[in-house]
Amino acid sequence: MSVFTQLLLRGLAWRVSMPRAQVHSKPLREQLGIMDKAIGLTSCFLCFLLPGGWMLSHLENYKRRE
Repeated sequence: MSVFTQLLLRGLAWRVSMPRAQVHSKPLREQLGIMDKAIGLTSCFLCFLLPGGWMLSHLENYKRRE
């Protein structure tokens, strides 16, 4: 094995031996209110669906060559 391969394998072994984070899921302390849900859904709509809808509604304008 070359020196480069040995260094690469040693680096990979170091990454594998690192401890992983302990992540646990718990129920919410407080239930989300209707206003919180409305703000979340509205922001998702504005960020993800609105730009795609804009492009689809103006598709004919983008196809034209000027």
